[in-house]
Amino acid sequence: MTTAAKTLFICTKCDAQSTKWSGRCLECGGWGTVAEAASVPQAKKPTAAAGRPGKTFSLAELKGSKTAHRSTGIAEFDRVLGGGVVPGSLVLLSGEPGIGKSTLLLQVASSLPNVLYASGEESAEQVALRFERLGLAASSLKFQSETDISTILATIEAEKPSLVIIDSIQTLSSPEAAGAQGGASQIRALTAQLMEFAKRSGVPMLLVGQVTKDGDVAGPKTLEHLVDVVVSFEGDRSSNYRLLRTAKNRFGATDEVGVFEMTAAGLKEVANPSSFFLHDRSKDVPGSVVTCIMEGTRPILVEIQALASRTTFGYPQRRASGFDANRLQVLLAVLSERLGVPTQTHDIHINVAGGYKVKEPAADAAVVLAVVSALSGKPLPSSLAAFGEVGLGGELRPVTFVDKREAEAKRLQFSQVITPKNSPHLKNALTALF
Repeated sequence: MTTAAKTLFICTKCDAQSTKWSGRCLECGGWGTVAEAASVPQAKKPTAAAGRPGKTFSLAELKGSKTAHRSTGIAEFDRVLGGGVVPGSLVLLSGEPGIGKSTLLLQVASSLPNVLYASGEESAEQVALRFERLGLAASSLKFQSETDISTILATIEAEKPSLVIIDSIQTLSSPEAAGAQGGASQIRALTAQLMEFAKRSGVPMLLVGQVTKDGDVAGPKTLEHLVDVVVSFEGDRSSNYRLLRTAKNRFGATDEVGVFEMTAAGLKEVANPSSFFLHDRSKDVPGSVVTCIMEGTRPILVEIQALASRTTFGYPQRRASGFDANRLQVLLAVLSERLGVPTQTHDIHINVAGGYKVKEPAADAAVVLAVVSALSGKPLPSSLAAFGEVGLGGELRPVTFVDKREAEAKRLQFSQVITPKNSPHLKNALTALF
């Protein structure tokens, strides 16, 4: 039994719904994209009597049937995925154009047998030229330049590859899905089809997802909910390093990071990131301090740089690159009010060397020491490293993995390490250093 039908207007670009028609979508701002949807009768809520009981499983019986990860041949990629790709999984790889997504996937494809590479953005000749430029072997790779989802799924069914790479999800289309190619409705329907096929066939799939100017995955947010793993490829084009992070992982941790170096021969794994980020460090320069941050279970040493210049305006400027500007304001207030360091008359600039972005509060101690060093014009010892969260009272608060951070600093010949254990208050550390 049904109730009266309800008319809805849906945007073909962003899938936004409204009860009234308008020439411009109120969500995405597209002109002429709002169309009347088919009037569907409002059905009553289903009752338990209308369905049949489904099959259930005992978790105790399934406990021993753990699905093993399959290595991709690239250790840093395996680290981020939790050990490798899982059969039947759907992995979404996103990143800015030109950051190295296709290069990474081509290197993965060359290291595994019987891989199907479906691309709607590049031709077979373009991919072959890239393989030749990177010096990769493509003997077992099968390429398909196709955008129709049904053709790709039929090819997978016939070829039965060990891994499927699709570049990119925004280029696929299906006549059965509503909306334009690359639109929200199409992307959501296509991803659901790929997920259902991957689970049924057991073939793992790697999808490339385009990003918006804000850095988010293009398309609906539900795209990230549909897939098993969401991996983002980050990096500054002016720098050679690239970071691989996970925002979602149903088969492992989400706090691991993979570090790569972009070279003429493709992406090169960085087994020792600390040495990589510190190899160009200048010594005996005021405002330079090394800190240790944690990326998952991996400690990484990075250089914090500070520059102080007397302000020419009534209000001093505060700028931060790779560090939270709001957090910098708080630390400067602590320096001024709790530690007696005059910061009101100087512009303060903070930079994390190498284009790295620091998000955890363990870098607070290094930022404070770098600012004091820049204000005083006195360089800190090159063998000094510091980490710890700075409280509003000027105290150095504990952070996670203190012993692992300290061991990493001493491994790279930093003999003097300021930690929350040996310097519970920053005032003592500043007195000893300045």
